[in-house]
Amino acid sequence: MVNALIGKKLGTSQLFSPEGDVTPVTVIQAGPCTITQIKSLESDGYYAVQLGFGEKRPERSNKPLLGHFKNSGKGPFAVLREVRVPDVNDFELGQEIGADIFQVGELVHVVGTSKGKGFAGTIKRWNFSRGPMSHGSMNKRPPGSIGCSASPARVIKGRKMPGQMGNRRVTVKGLKVVDIRPDENLILIKGAVPGGRNGMVVIKKSGKF
Repeated sequence: MVNALIGKKLGTSQLFSPEGDVTPVTVIQAGPCTITQIKSLESDGYYAVQLGFGEKRPERSNKPLLGHFKNSGKGPFAVLREVRVPDVNDFELGQEIGADIFQVGELVHVVGTSKGKGFAGTIKRWNFSRGPMSHGSMNKRPPGSIGCSASPARVIKGRKMPGQMGNRRVTVKGLKVVDIRPDENLILIKGAVPGGRNGMVVIKKSGKF
């Protein structure tokens, strides 16, 4: 059984229970994903399947990739991801895997790329406090001291500084699957997931309910 799927974030919405409770959800199109490659212990040293998701025009792919997709009889695909599996005997090239591998109430991990916010200062990027805004203050938004002069006479690695904000690989763990609609390949997950609308994500099983 595959424990992960590639999906596309469609947006956010709300679900209303019969009692009138409101649950904020993120709607994700999870699959269908096609198996484009099977890796075995004999040939590759481990068991895994490669999943393809999303349509892509043939002229947008190079010849090696087109030959790679030809083995599965489908494609080309926009996104490829590899998923480890305990055994590959139950899989075959071209097999489609849908949202029905998940269950309502299951906890999942969602991996995506966060929204890029560009270059940001320490107040916006790290939630630093600003300096006094009174007349004559010379320290309104600078980060302040970033190191010692005598020892170690350098800026310590990992210091929170101004820089690129967002546009990073982010994993949000322990999100609950609220609803599944296999006919439409939709998964409704409670809460927010990384990235903007139409962003690609990977949904992984956490093994917990």
